[in-house]
Amino acid sequence: MDIKLKIWRQPGPDQAGFFEDHRVEADPHMSFLEMLDVLNEQLLVAGKDPVAFDHDCREGICGACSMVIDGHPHGPRAGTTTCQLHMREYHDGAEITIEPWRASAFPIIKDLVVDRSAFDRIQQAGGYVSVGTGSAPDANTIPIGKRELDEAFDYAACIGCGACVAACPNASSMLFVASKVAHLSLLPQGKVERKHRARKLVAAMDAEGFGSCTNHGECSASCPKSISVDAIALLNREFIRAGLARD
Repeated sequence: MDIKLKIWRQPGPDQAGFFEDHRVEADPHMSFLEMLDVLNEQLLVAGKDPVAFDHDCREGICGACSMVIDGHPHGPRAGTTTCQLHMREYHDGAEITIEPWRASAFPIIKDLVVDRSAFDRIQQAGGYVSVGTGSAPDANTIPIGKRELDEAFDYAACIGCGACVAACPNASSMLFVASKVAHLSLLPQGKVERKHRARKLVAAMDAEGFGSCTNHGECSASCPKSISVDAIALLNREFIRAGLARD
């Protein structure tokens, strides 16, 4: 397959970026990242700087493979991370535009690599259970309803990749924050700190400079784990509950 690429290049965070054109011969069975590996091999042989991009597990688990492909975070295939996107999704002669996440809270480090440490700071603000729970209990020791368990598991599937932010016209991180608040609020272990968690995470989100949610729904549509916007409704309820609770 002859693939034409238009890739964002930016030497550093304080330098101007630009699009650079390249051509790659790709096999349909290659993953998208393997295709970029081939491009980087070509660039290295030519004595040029390879394209910087994030990756780790390459199994759709970590969410590090963050890039916008033809205007879609992680690419055109729903419920799929970039590393699990394959070149068979494209035809011979296809032209593909590749960009980094676009959000002021995710500053560009180099090329397609952005700084997503804002998510780490939000998580550290209260997206955890800090109370002592003892050793791991036997299965089924703590009774949890199936509906609550299934919901909590769905929200806990968030991998913190930032696709929701990249897709949102407001660069909002509400779906990320909501998934963290939602899965903990549904489980017994998370209820101890329930009245403080939503306020802390929302305050941290605002401090990082993310935009507000205006219910476009692009976050859920672009989420590689297909997390529902119902999580945002649950976050709003938890935030109101936290505001009414006594400290």
